[in-house]
Amino acid sequence: MSEPSGATPPRTLAEALRTRDNDALAALLRARPDLLSPVPNDLGQLATRAGTRASVVRALERLDRFTLQTAEALAASADPAAYDALRALMTGDEGDPRVEAALPRAVAALREQALIWGADDRLRLVRTAREILAPSPSHPSPTGLGPTVAEATAGMSPGRIQEIITTAGLPSTHDPVSAVAALAALFTDRTRMAALLDTAPPEALSVLDRLVWGPPYGEITSKPAPPVQWLRDHGLLLPTSTRTVVLPREAALHLRGGRAHRHTEPEPPEILPHPSTPAAGSTAGSAALSRPQVVDSAAAAQAFTALATIEELAKEWNEGGPNVLRAGGLSVRDLKRTATALDATEPVTAFWLELAFAAGLLAADGEADERYAPTPAYDQWPDLPPSERWARLATAWLGATRTAGLVGGQDSKGRTLAALGPDLDRGAAPEVRRHVLDLLASLPEGTAPDPESVLARLRWERPPRGAVAGRPEDLRARIAAWTLNEAELLGVTGRGALSSHGRALIAPDGGATGALSKPGSFPKPASRVGGPVPAATGAELSAGGLHAARALAPHLPEPLDHVLLQADLTAVAPGPLLRPLAETLAVLADVESRGGATVYRFTPASVRRALDAGQSASDLHAFLTAHSRTPVPQPLSYLIDDMARRHGHLRVGAASAYVRCDDEAVLDEILADRRSQGLRLRRLAPTVLAAQADPTTLLDGLRSMGLAPAAESAEGDVLITRAHAHRTPPRTPPAPVPDGPPVPAPTLLGAAVRAIRAGDQAATVVRKTLPEPAATVPAGGDLPRTTSAETLATVQAAALTGSALWIGYVNAEGAASQRVIAPVRVEGGFVTAYDHTADEVRTYPLHRITGVAELADDPA
Repeated sequence: MSEPSGATPPRTLAEALRTRDNDALAALLRARPDLLSPVPNDLGQLATRAGTRASVVRALERLDRFTLQTAEALAASADPAAYDALRALMTGDEGDPRVEAALPRAVAALREQALIWGADDRLRLVRTAREILAPSPSHPSPTGLGPTVAEATAGMSPGRIQEIITTAGLPSTHDPVSAVAALAALFTDRTRMAALLDTAPPEALSVLDRLVWGPPYGEITSKPAPPVQWLRDHGLLLPTSTRTVVLPREAALHLRGGRAHRHTEPEPPEILPHPSTPAAGSTAGSAALSRPQVVDSAAAAQAFTALATIEELAKEWNEGGPNVLRAGGLSVRDLKRTATALDATEPVTAFWLELAFAAGLLAADGEADERYAPTPAYDQWPDLPPSERWARLATAWLGATRTAGLVGGQDSKGRTLAALGPDLDRGAAPEVRRHVLDLLASLPEGTAPDPESVLARLRWERPPRGAVAGRPEDLRARIAAWTLNEAELLGVTGRGALSSHGRALIAPDGGATGALSKPGSFPKPASRVGGPVPAATGAELSAGGLHAARALAPHLPEPLDHVLLQADLTAVAPGPLLRPLAETLAVLADVESRGGATVYRFTPASVRRALDAGQSASDLHAFLTAHSRTPVPQPLSYLIDDMARRHGHLRVGAASAYVRCDDEAVLDEILADRRSQGLRLRRLAPTVLAAQADPTTLLDGLRSMGLAPAAESAEGDVLITRAHAHRTPPRTPPAPVPDGPPVPAPTLLGAAVRAIRAGDQAATVVRKTLPEPAATVPAGGDLPRTTSAETLATVQAAALTGSALWIGYVNAEGAASQRVIAPVRVEGGFVTAYDHTADEVRTYPLHRITGVAELADDPA
C-alpha cells in the first residue's frame, strides 16, 4: 500500500493521515491502541501523539523481525529514501527474490502503523523512530553501521579533509562541503571504490573485515600501525576522538555488497517436529493406538494428576495454611514445606499454588494474623465433574497474567520474588501462552514441536528490544519456555503435543486457532505484523473451557468403588476413587505413593486417626469388606482390633489435665517411663493421674510413648476429633493485569474515527469572514468572537437554512473548545444542534457561545 499520488505530496505525517480513508485510520488505531487514550481532537493531534517516543517504542516492539529490519534500513538511509534505494539496502548488489517478495508487505505494515509516510519515491521514517534506530555512538544500530562521512567529519578541520581527498586521489577544493560530498561519492561508486581497495595493503583489508559488520568503532594508539595509518590517510577510518576511529557508513556498505544487514530474515522460521516424534504412520512396538490417541491419553492422565494435586494442596491447607509475609506471598521455608507435602519440586509447587490462586480456589483470609486457606469456592469445586474442574483450571491458566516461573528470581530492586507475592504479574503472559498453543496447533495432530523452533519463531515475530523498552530482553522467550512446561503439567499437552481437548480450549468452534487459518498450516507473516493480539474475553475463555471439558471427558477414567487390599498392610487403588470412598480411606490410611495407581498404607497412627473420628472397629471391618476386591488380610484385621481394644483405655481430660484408667498396672507403667517426666504426672487415685500439661500436650506425649489415649469431655464421654476446615471470606480470582491499552472494539473505533474527522474538519475548514463590526474572526485557532445579538441572529438563520456553523464554546468547567454544529432549533436561550465534532445531537446555552462564523463549505 502506498500513499495516494497527487499533485502535492504530503509535507507532514498529519497531511499523510488526511489522505487515508476511514478504514485505514481504524487500522492504525487498532494496531496502536495507545493513540486512543484519550481520543485525539483531530488528525494533527493524532500525528503528534503517533510520533511520541513512548508510542513509537511500543509500536517498534510489536514489529516482526523483517519489518523491523526494514525500518532499521530506512533509518540508515537518506531521508527521504526512494523505495528502490530501500530495496537495494535490503537485498544487496546480488539481489534476493525472497526479500523482494516480502518487502512490499513490510513497507505496508510500517505505513499502516504511521511509522513511515510519503509516496514510494519519498519514504520518510517518523523522526522519533529514526532517532531510536539510526546508528550512533551511544546507541549502536542492529545493522552494525556507523555514521556517514558527513556525520563523521562534522568536527574535522578543513585542512585535514583536504589531505584525505588528496591522498584518495580526488581533486582538491577549498569548499569543505564539496570535499565531503566528493569523498562520500567515491565510497558509493562501486568501480572507483574497488580500485582504491586494490591498492590497500592486505593487513588494512583485514582491519576492515573486522569492522565491516560492526561494531564499526575501533581504538588506536598515538602511533597507529602502517595498515591503520593507510586507512586513516584515505578516509576509510575517520577519527571520532583522539583514540577512536570509525568505519564510515558508505564504505561499510560497499564492503558488504550494499546490504544493511548481515542476515535478512524475510520469512518466519518453520515450526519443526521434535526429533523424538515418530514418523507418520509408524507405531511403537505392538501398540495399536495412533499417535493422537497416545497424546490424548497421556494428557488426560496428567489432567487427572493436576486435579489430584490441587485437592492435595487444599487438604494440606484445609485447617489454615502458612502465614502471609509482611510484603505479601509465601516464605521460602513454607514453599519448601508445601513442596515436600506435594512430593514435587519447588518450581512445580509454585506453579500449582499460582494456578489455584488464579482459579479462585486459594487466597489469603485477610485476618490480623493473615494466612492462606481455601476459599468458599473450593467447597463447590470438588462436586463438579472432573472434566469441568480441569476446564476451570485450564481457562484460569490461559487468561492469567500471574507468572509462576518468576518465583525465586529477583525484581528490579534485588528482592526475591515470592510465590503468591504481589510482583508476579506480566501483562504479556496470556498472549504468549495463547500464541504458543496456536503454534502447537499448526502441527499435525499428535506431533510434538521442537522447543527451540518455537522459541525461534517467537523471536522472529517479536524480536527482543530490551535496550529500547527497558525490559528484560528474554522475558517473552522465558514465558514461552514456561508455557511448554506448564501445559504438560496441566494436561493441555501430552508427550509434548497438543491434545484434542487442548485444541478445543483455544479453538472451541473447531475453526481457526488464533492467528492460524487451519491446523497444519502456518500463519501468514502479515497476520502477525502490527498491533497487539486481542486478549480473549471472559465469554471466549468460558466457551473454550466448555468445549475442552467435553473433549476431555471421554478420556478420563471412571471413578472406582473398590481397592485391592494386600498382606503388607497396603491398599492399591487402581484408578480414581469415588469421593466418599477416597475421603474415608484418606482418614484410615496414609498415602504412600501416587501415579496411575495410588498406594495407601495402614499404620497404627492412621487407624487411631479413624477411631478418633468416631469410627468403631466393626465400622472399619465392614468398610474394608465392602470396598475390597480381595479378602481383608489377617494382619490388617489384627491391627484394627488391637488399636480398637487399646483406644480409649486411657482417658485424658482437663484438670490442668488428667489421665484415668481402670488398669492400675498401665498407670504404673506410665509413671515408671522416663519419657513421661516432661508431663509432670502424679497419682491422685489408684486409677487417676494428674498432669500439669494441657490436654493436647498430654495426648501427644502419651501417643509418642506408643499408647492410644482418647480425649474425654467433662461428662466423661469420648471426644470425637474432626478436622476443622478454615476458609477465607468469599474471594474473586485475581484480575489479569493488561499489557498496555486493550484492543478497541469496532464500535469504539468507528466512533473515534468519526470524532477525529469532525475535529480535524473544525480545525482546518475554511471560514467566511463576517463584515466588521459584526464579528472578529481570530487567527491562529482562537475562539471566534461575536456579540450576543449577532450570535443569536446567525444561529437562527443557520437553523432555517440547515447550514453549518463554526462556534467557540466554553462549558460549565471553563474549558474552551471549537466545534462545527448544524443548528436544528433555537428557543428558550438554548440551541439544539448536531455536533459534527462529537457526532451526536447536543443542546448548548447561547450565553456560553463566545462567537460564530459561517463555513465556506458545508461539511454536511
